[in-house]
Amino acid sequence: MLSNLKLLSATDTRRPADLESCFAALGIDPEKKLLSQLPFTGDDATAGSETELQAVVVGSRGQVDLPQQIEKSRFFANLQRRTRSGETPEKLLSELQDFLSERNTQIWENSWVRFPRRRLSRFAERVLTRDLLANKQRPQEGNRKDLNRYEVVGKNNEPYLRVPISYLVKLSLADLLGNQQLKMAHLKSVGESLLEHYLNDNTSPETLSFHVERLSPQRGMGRALAKETAKRFLFTQLLLRYANLHFGLLEEGQQALIYFSPHPPLRQKTLNEIIPDAFYRQLFMSPCLSGWNCGEDKHNYMGLCHQVLSRSQLNAVAKLREAGIITNNLVVLPNVSNTSLSNNGVHISIGSQKLTAIQRQQESPFGPEHEKFLGDLSCKIMEHFLPLFATTYSAAPYRLAFADFHPEKVLGFLPHQLDFTHLRMFWRRWKKKASLSCFGQTLTPFGPQRLDRLLSNSLAMRGDLVPDFRLLDYPICFLSTEQSPAYDGNIGNQEQLKEDLVDMGVFDKQMSLYQFFKLREFAGMGFSGFEGRHYSLFPDLDKDFSGATNLQVLITALAFKYMASGQIRHRHIPDTPFVESERRQIFFGMAVGIPTFFVLRTTRNRFLLKILKQTDHIRTSRRYPGYLRVYHQDYCQALLKLLRKDGADLVEMFGFTPLLDELQQRLERPQRYSAAGRLVQEIAGNKATSPLKLDADDFNQAAEKYYREDLRLQHMQQAFAFLQEDLQELEAGNSRTDAELRPLLAQLMQDKSATTFCLTAKQDLLHDQLGSQPLQRLLNLMLLTEHRDRLLAHQRPYNPQDNHDSDPSIY
Repeated sequence: MLSNLKLLSATDTRRPADLESCFAALGIDPEKKLLSQLPFTGDDATAGSETELQAVVVGSRGQVDLPQQIEKSRFFANLQRRTRSGETPEKLLSELQDFLSERNTQIWENSWVRFPRRRLSRFAERVLTRDLLANKQRPQEGNRKDLNRYEVVGKNNEPYLRVPISYLVKLSLADLLGNQQLKMAHLKSVGESLLEHYLNDNTSPETLSFHVERLSPQRGMGRALAKETAKRFLFTQLLLRYANLHFGLLEEGQQALIYFSPHPPLRQKTLNEIIPDAFYRQLFMSPCLSGWNCGEDKHNYMGLCHQVLSRSQLNAVAKLREAGIITNNLVVLPNVSNTSLSNNGVHISIGSQKLTAIQRQQESPFGPEHEKFLGDLSCKIMEHFLPLFATTYSAAPYRLAFADFHPEKVLGFLPHQLDFTHLRMFWRRWKKKASLSCFGQTLTPFGPQRLDRLLSNSLAMRGDLVPDFRLLDYPICFLSTEQSPAYDGNIGNQEQLKEDLVDMGVFDKQMSLYQFFKLREFAGMGFSGFEGRHYSLFPDLDKDFSGATNLQVLITALAFKYMASGQIRHRHIPDTPFVESERRQIFFGMAVGIPTFFVLRTTRNRFLLKILKQTDHIRTSRRYPGYLRVYHQDYCQALLKLLRKDGADLVEMFGFTPLLDELQQRLERPQRYSAAGRLVQEIAGNKATSPLKLDADDFNQAAEKYYREDLRLQHMQQAFAFLQEDLQELEAGNSRTDAELRPLLAQLMQDKSATTFCLTAKQDLLHDQLGSQPLQRLLNLMLLTEHRDRLLAHQRPYNPQDNHDSDPSIY
């Protein structure tokens, strides 16, 4: 299917004549009530999410895999030899030994684990054996060539298994299913289906939604997806607890933990500055055991991504020189090994049952060219609204010290994502926000750390607090070129853009093009919809996550309303790099927290002008003739006005008036209600009246500890609240589905109260005291509620009179 899609993209240049022909092919009659016919309205939307998590192993240096791998490596031996002979400065070895020491911590981020292979059940062993194949669809080809990576000799010369935590979770589920006699076929079937939802991809563990949620006002819209995501997080926590107990990790001095954390760990960044890029990939690039037919090929692809992004950031230095931001040869080169692939975010995908169903028809009048034409324009419209999400619903607070403000490092991938004009404006405003000036002269660090620290201390330069630094530390969306616009509605346009980016040395055509809001095409995904990839960390898996999902659905539906009514066409948002950059600077400005941005007074972006007409306090810029100065806060308020005015009927349909009221609170009082404000408050605590009074490293270390300890427990408690709701409804048995499942519940609980058991298990788990038997029972209860969720999600098909397959699966 994917190879056919590539061929189509390269050869098919069909493009619909206009929006009217697209909606006619979709079967929408403008003479009838428009709203009820549009995609993503009513209960048409489906949703799923992908979460990237942070994994750590807690333990001593002699018992955890990561420090052992470093100490036994050829790199470490060669470094010691070269240091003794004087070929290498002693400082490098000293820094590596300091990393390995246990003076400060026994936390080893992204370490693998090792345990006796005999601990695996027969079923788990079968799963492992299959995942170690070179090609899972062709077992006759034998095992992977890197088989020795997963085999080590443990105590008493016993064979031990060595795997990353991302794969450990899947093995734990397989072991659970193999270690118990589940008489309930439904639960065993559900459990086996979940195995492929745990991806061993990239560095961080990734999970996909266990089922696709149908979003409707009756089911709570985005809260349904938030519930699924929270329960999946809890289920993952339980599986890791199972592994710690049943695989003997705790006995071996290893405690595996998993949680949400948006940034590459500080210690991993430190290590990355010491070791070569090839050794970094060896330690931290995932082997891709799960989720891929040819895991070694996928692993090689991830290595390619790491090399390309590292090279891309180096190439950004030349662009900064061209932009006039670097004016001399005093630069600190970014490391040739980039840690951006260890950033962790959340992706929220929404699908349209209407768009999917019509494309499943044989000889459908609505084809890939119509989907692409509408999809690209929808993405352009959505990008104008993205500032409503950054820092408001998700965030990634990060402290930068004065010594960090080398533009070649702190601006990250922005030179590839913004036009030079906007990049210069952005950098000037950021330096002003960070107070990088002395006696009226802007001052940035020189490079030598001692000198920079002296300047910082003597001139009281504290650096900056960035509300969502992840959005700068990762390539979110590359800028189009003049010859290859990414959103002009033409099939194959993004393949052409990738070729241009390859020529510029910033990308590789084998990689998937990074985008804020990505069209998920039916031909490649099996569903038609969009993926929001701009989310960092959600402090609250209920309010923040569900609110962001609802807002994404509302804006997507509004985009289709704009298009169907002819209010916004492709020509209203021209496909030029400058116009792209003009709207994207607003999003990045929100992420950094700078107060204003500048828009060309004669901008050709008519949709942006429509928004600016609703924006207060705009004035002509004195610094930049021909430009308007706009406050981010006022721009976001204008977007909110637009949603209330142009989307009034959609807001009423979805019942989203409380959503917009809450959004207004987040915008007006961000320190108290926004995601960034609440996270900063929790991280800083009572340590200082202002986070800027904290040392940058102290703040960032406090953030990592907060994510690992307090926030992890808070997310678990929220998930337990969702689970309690399910169990109470199950025990009540008021619905037909619950009545049918009550015998299974009684069999699991042996006629004891599930809600009472859940409350007790919750306290034991939060205090790391949950035993093996109650743990297995709780896992089985969650399998039962997942079975229930799937039944409820399929209870109300999209259109009972339609003969098309209404399976909403989007993964």
